[in-house]
Amino acid sequence: MAISYKKLWKLLIDKDMKKKDLQRVAGISSASITKLGKNENVNTEIIEKICTALQCDVSDIMEMVDD
Repeated sequence: MAISYKKLWKLLIDKDMKKKDLQRVAGISSASITKLGKNENVNTEIIEKICTALQCDVSDIMEMVDD
């Protein structure tokens, strides 16, 4: 099983936001955005900041998928 952040990118499209906008409103680094783009593990603090900024739940931005 692996983590996928496809839901996050779809949510950004729905909200007419770019990755740079997310970085700014969530207060996260460009390195974190890069990790998310590669479906790599990020700190739960980063996930919390994103969910707070986008006013959503964890399940709205990430999911477990088969490898």
